[in-house]
Amino acid sequence: MRLLLVTLLYLLVWPALSAPPPEPMLATPYREGVPVSAFLVSEKLDGVRARWDGRALWTRGGARIAAPATFTRGWSAEPMDGELWIARGRFDDISALVRRVGTDAQAWRGVRFMVFDLPTHPGPFAERVVRMRGLVSMARNTHLAMIPQQRLDTRAQLDAELARVVAAGGEGLMLHRRTAYYRAGRSEDLLKYKPHEDAEAQVVAHLPGKGKYDGMMGALQVRTPNGRHFRIGTGFTDAQRAAPPPLGAWLTYRYTGLTSTGLPRFARFVRLRDDMPPPDPER
Repeated sequence: MRLLLVTLLYLLVWPALSAPPPEPMLATPYREGVPVSAFLVSEKLDGVRARWDGRALWTRGGARIAAPATFTRGWSAEPMDGELWIARGRFDDISALVRRVGTDAQAWRGVRFMVFDLPTHPGPFAERVVRMRGLVSMARNTHLAMIPQQRLDTRAQLDAELARVVAAGGEGLMLHRRTAYYRAGRSEDLLKYKPHEDAEAQVVAHLPGKGKYDGMMGALQVRTPNGRHFRIGTGFTDAQRAAPPPLGAWLTYRYTGLTSTGLPRFARFVRLRDDMPPPDPER
């Protein structure tokens, strides 16, 4: 009888235990005049953002990640926010691995979970950095690491660091206000600084190519989350033009500023997304 009661209690509690963690803290673009010395600066990695809830890894969209038990062995039960990462320029590899249904320990051998925040820690970011270092040290697991954080004092130092990271194949920088507390949603306390901007859009039509792309896809008609339509015609390989992304798929594109009508300027295809991005009222 006692065993039956324990089993029933476990079944009632299990859905709550296995639910994904709260919504993550999201960055806003860096703006001129921001006091650089008030932030800690780290590299923006081109991996797959993931969240550790103390028992399992989840994607930003709330899907469970089938990581092998050896990957998370020794990790703390404290929730962690981070990036599943292999190396610069290896986004497609880690993205494909995360999408796998089965678990393959060998395939995960070169992957690290690069921690950059602690969603449930009550202190400001400077204190969370100290705590993250401690969690990584205690885990004694080479799959768990922390994104290095450094303090820069001037915009010139920030620009020099951005140039160094981009020259080495990186995407850009992240700035996190040292005194900021973790809050879910878009925040001015977390900034991204890149030589270009990225955003998401949904494929609504394939437009035919001309000349060397005759008989292939020439451009994609896409729709932004707020309903604006525009075309993306560059950034595709010949293989992608021959077999373009399906209608309804979400993609990430890169652009440089906005036109006078508010549409992305010089939009260029970057990659397909694994899932639909969370709602973002600022876009």
